Amino acid sequence: MRGKILVVDDDPAICIVVGEALRRQGHKVKTAATIAERASLLDTFMPDVLITDVMLPDGNGLDDVPTIIAGAPDISVIILSAQNTLNTAVSATEKGAFEYLPKPFDLNELTRAVADALATRCENESLGDGDVEIDMPEQDGLPLVGRSAAMQEVYRTIARVVSNDLTILVLGESGTGKELVAEAIHKLGRRRSRPFVAINMAAIPRELIEAELFGYEKGAFTGANTRTAGKFEQANGGTLFLDEIGDMPLEAQTRLLRVLQSGEVTTVGGSAQVKVNVRIIAATNKDLPSLIAENRFREDLYYRLNVVPIPLPALRERRDDIPLLARHFLDRAASEGLPRKTLADDAAALLASWTWPGNVRELQNVMQRMAVLTRENVITADMLRSSLPHLSPASDDGAAGAMRVTDSLREWIRAHLAVGARLSQTRLHDDMLALVEPVLLRETLLATDGNQIKAASMLGINRNTLRSKLTHYGIEPIVLRQQDS
Repeated sequence: MRGKILVVDDDPAICIVVGEALRRQGHKVKTAATIAERASLLDTFMPDVLITDVMLPDGNGLDDVPTIIAGAPDISVIILSAQNTLNTAVSATEKGAFEYLPKPFDLNELTRAVADALATRCENESLGDGDVEIDMPEQDGLPLVGRSAAMQEVYRTIARVVSNDLTILVLGESGTGKELVAEAIHKLGRRRSRPFVAINMAAIPRELIEAELFGYEKGAFTGANTRTAGKFEQANGGTLFLDEIGDMPLEAQTRLLRVLQSGEVTTVGGSAQVKVNVRIIAATNKDLPSLIAENRFREDLYYRLNVVPIPLPALRERRDDIPLLARHFLDRAASEGLPRKTLADDAAALLASWTWPGNVRELQNVMQRMAVLTRENVITADMLRSSLPHLSPASDDGAAGAMRVTDSLREWIRAHLAVGARLSQTRLHDDMLALVEPVLLRETLLATDGNQIKAASMLGINRNTLRSKLTHYGIEPIVLRQQDS
């Protein structure tokens, strides 16, 4: 389906690239660089899809999105932003945007979003509600920190579920912040004025889980001196977070399933049913399908919980966020009364090289420890090595290897920069990419025996993009297979 597209960004390169890509698909495209230009073209051009940046020279491009949608209910708005925060993603969704894409964005993903918007804009009646102002919490009040591509995907999923009551299953290793995701969904959702109640299945004796969840009557068991409301009743009207759901005993799973189906709880030792209205967010670090195969987890409960899965990346999979998180934890430590410390660049690079088996929780503990242990105001890499020898990259082959590669690459780039004649100084990024990328592509294809699907998966790009790059560099996978045999 072809349409009229308005692209608004103060970066001329983005307007040119996006505009040309859309024109090649048959769309009619106009571009603007400011909110004022956008307003003028909205009146005269009347686009089907508006693609707009947030931070524009004359204001915030997101502020008047509800007004735009109210005045033209059929228009679909796609938000681009380099801010890359959870608040931006949620605000874009709540204000009626069809899609939110963090910068740098994938051009193929953007063109697919345009196609989807054109196909569904007339059917998406919910966009007409965008003129309602949402009381959004400030970003500083939100518990999640991170600007990596992996976290952007988490933010986008959260943004899509905060306005409904769908059941969420948060998946991830211990320490990745599963409870923080649950808290963010609750704080940003329509139940935020109601209770947020959390229960950790792994921290409660098996024989007490049902009493904790559903409550108990006086005399139901030894020590039950009064009637006590369970977590479901405590969370009534709000959100119940079931942490480590994979550790729940089978008998308790059966009763939980019954409550989820009926919306009613019966206390231990009681017979009356109590109606409850809660949003369920569950979390686990276990492989639930494997537990199902071992008859340790109910398959029907799994499907009841896994309505919207949110997989959380391990910290080693979002290394770009590590310096940001480390400084965030130092600031938090200072706000809690510990000495204020700053992080030197070499220390931030060293932290980013470690594997962090304990994930974000481990990093937080390390930063709190450094705030106490170091006398100086600035934490350096040498201080980290001396104070935390057990975390030294030398004790981790993968991290040490990553540091050696980084050091070698840094020296290689410096050597090329020192000889200006070797590189065009006006195209440094392109020239460097042309030197590095073909080697990366060839070695990845060799490692996968020329299998382009596996190679694309390893590289984190789609197969069409890989094929395009192979053609660009003149790399033939069949030849590679022959060379490797």
